[in-house]
Amino acid sequence: MANNTVTQQVLDERLLLEAVDELCKRDTDLAGVIESFGPPPLWAREAGFTTLIHIILEQQVSLASANAAFARLLKAATPLTPESFLTLEDFDLKAIGFSRQKTRYGRHLAQTLLDGLLDLDALQELDNDAVRDELMRVKGIGRWTANIYLMEVLLRPDIWPVGDLSLATSAQRVKSLDKRPTPDELQRIGEMWRPWRAVAARILWHNYLSVINQKAKGKG
Repeated sequence: MANNTVTQQVLDERLLLEAVDELCKRDTDLAGVIESFGPPPLWAREAGFTTLIHIILEQQVSLASANAAFARLLKAATPLTPESFLTLEDFDLKAIGFSRQKTRYGRHLAQTLLDGLLDLDALQELDNDAVRDELMRVKGIGRWTANIYLMEVLLRPDIWPVGDLSLATSAQRVKSLDKRPTPDELQRIGEMWRPWRAVAARILWHNYLSVINQKAKGKG
């Protein structure tokens, strides 16, 4: 399958497994992850404001911390919409788990959507670079957040979020590296997995989370 054909596709469960199989044939280290833990989840998310707020909460914190804050947010604003988010006071958001910075980001995103300056529904028609450009015009949405949206909402197959700490940590373990790779080093590592880098990332994340779960069970 030609690379340009792949990048135009949207990942689903079937295509994910096909890509996993292809990557395992190319890379024995990734194959070892699959042998140990099975194939990774698709980790698909719904498009829209709710998911973008969740991803903003995930910036530079653990998934457990972000998920706990997101659960509190859903209780405080049901349904969660730009309008309902903006009704929350700063002290409400602080109690939920928003830092001052993330409070500003959330408010700016909500207002941008209400003002019609960002059309999330239209993103699926754009190429990867254009999606990044649209999202990154919003304060608080950088390349990592845009890439996670591309990977898990738009389900693009060749996104590679080199700024992700857990991805780098897992790459160090899986590839038996002496130290955790820098973003530039991780970029070079990812080249071998084109045009399925988003699938390779899922395999590495799957390894990362599975190892954590394994250690937790061992302690229990």
